[in-house]
Amino acid sequence: MRPTARRVQTAAGELLGRIRRQRPVVHHITNVVTIHDVASATLAAGALPVMAHAREEVEEVVARASALCMNLGTLSPERVDAMLAAGGRAGERGIPVVVDPVGVGLSGLRTHAAAQLLREVKVTAVRGNVAEMAQLAGREGLLRGVQSAGASAPPQELAWEVARRYGVVAAVTGPRDWVSDGGRLVAVDNGHPMLERITGAGCMASAVVGCFLAVADDPLTAVAAALAYFGYAAERAAARAKGPGSFRVALLDELAAVQPEELASGVRASEVHQATSVGGSQGVGERT
Repeated sequence: MRPTARRVQTAAGELLGRIRRQRPVVHHITNVVTIHDVASATLAAGALPVMAHAREEVEEVVARASALCMNLGTLSPERVDAMLAAGGRAGERGIPVVVDPVGVGLSGLRTHAAAQLLREVKVTAVRGNVAEMAQLAGREGLLRGVQSAGASAPPQELAWEVARRYGVVAAVTGPRDWVSDGGRLVAVDNGHPMLERITGAGCMASAVVGCFLAVADDPLTAVAAALAYFGYAAERAAARAKGPGSFRVALLDELAAVQPEELASGVRASEVHQATSVGGSQGVGERT
């Protein structure tokens, strides 16, 4: 295990403990399909969600938050305006901003909105499935609805390319999660296939990323630690679930039940040299 991976393993428990002590406020401008799950996952992790979408109030609300998460799932021009306003205020305050580019490439509105956010807002991290991240990298990504059906490049390359192109921490989530800041590349192996069978798993993962960034100093470590925590909770939930419905409930239970001291031993992360990450694509079943 290389130094960054060891840091992720150690930091995961430390950051989870910090979230639960500090109870940071995380402002979500999110997907109305999964808004309840996003709020519940934020609470289960130990942070405090606020779900304010109106352009008239987002700047005031983000002024009181420790992180901002913006999700393109159910988009409208008015929602884009609100995101730009909130993102601008977040940048002035220097708080972390997470973008979840749901379905980017599916329509001109989504593609333009993602590009505008990444151009005009100081974004800290982007988390998406392999098809979404391929679109952001300027590669071909195949979407069926907002579900990923593949990409023209392996996910580890896409993480590195998106990170370099936009100056962010990029996370490509799937059977194996890949996280890069354009220099370092970390693979996270926590997770379970049941995540593909519920709506909103990716939205919840992005929310958890926001929670961890709210209390962290190193964004790459925080994003990888957040995904390891989310994946570890999914593993525990799947062990007692009978199907997608009970898995959803168990996932929230386990996000709340995981203790900082046990998380470190459950993290499975490894650092990869960029030269060895080229080629060898992983599977394409994605969290969306």
